[in-house]
Amino acid sequence: MVPPTSTAVATAIASLILLLASTSYCYPNPVEGLSYSSIIPDSDVDLLEFPLNLEYLEAELFLYGSLGRGLDWFAPNLTQQGPSPIGARKAKLDPFTKDVIKQFAWQEVGHLRAIKNAVKGFPRPLLDLRTESFAKVINKAFGRPLSPPFDLYASPLNFLIACYVVPYVGLTGYIGANPKLKASASKKLVAGLLAVESGQDAVIRALLYERAMEKVHPYGITVAEFTDSISELRNRLGNAGVKDEGLIVPKYQGAEGKTNGNILAGDDCSLGYARTPEEILRIVYGGGDERVPGGFFPKGAHGRIARSYLRDYAS
Repeated sequence: MVPPTSTAVATAIASLILLLASTSYCYPNPVEGLSYSSIIPDSDVDLLEFPLNLEYLEAELFLYGSLGRGLDWFAPNLTQQGPSPIGARKAKLDPFTKDVIKQFAWQEVGHLRAIKNAVKGFPRPLLDLRTESFAKVINKAFGRPLSPPFDLYASPLNFLIACYVVPYVGLTGYIGANPKLKASASKKLVAGLLAVESGQDAVIRALLYERAMEKVHPYGITVAEFTDSISELRNRLGNAGVKDEGLIVPKYQGAEGKTNGNILAGDDCSLGYARTPEEILRIVYGGGDERVPGGFFPKGAHGRIARSYLRDYAS
């Protein structure tokens, strides 16, 4: 039985992690001016642009989920006239969960602005945020269709489980990109982004850990089983070993082999896992192949890295 925690745990974790971001910065240049930083070398541009795909996804998910509107309403300049997301809508959230998700939403707007003030970026790709899209992920995680189909917008708990699907993938990408970056300005930007993305993931995991043994209605499946299955799916799709862990693990996999509770995912030394762009594409496309678009990106992700694989696929 997992000992009860409280929402204060989530707040404390977020506060500690966000302190790490105190040395980060948001580029002062306005997006409208498209005045990109001259201190970002060409070798870093692709690695800084690729995460925009995940940042767009998170921004739209959190904005619509908490406020019922997306970037087209709140920050249309950041979309660069990319297509509006499919099927996004407001979730049924209690006041506390809504407040948390709303904070995440505005943080993601800031992330988009920071990246786009450093590099040119690209228009928002087409995003599939329909209930069917998330239901497919959950069905694949369990190896069978759930009945009724999982609806991320139906309840606070469902939406938190859906949120578990997204930010962690992005933060592993930042960890993977950091050692490949050349300029200190690029590393500083990624460090700041990683700090807040990690904080978001920690809050989501803490809120779910508090309810780990609770069964999700009407499936009779616990929250921990949902997270474990989602993490196992991402490991399979990424096809690069274990880089994902659910909320409850065998003790030998817990921190220092001393605990079954796994409120934060980490390797044998409790360090964050790193993923490459290819691994991330395999996961967010939902099919385990970086060359075949689908999942949350029905027409593929944008940027030179992602489009290079789509060209291979098209040929």
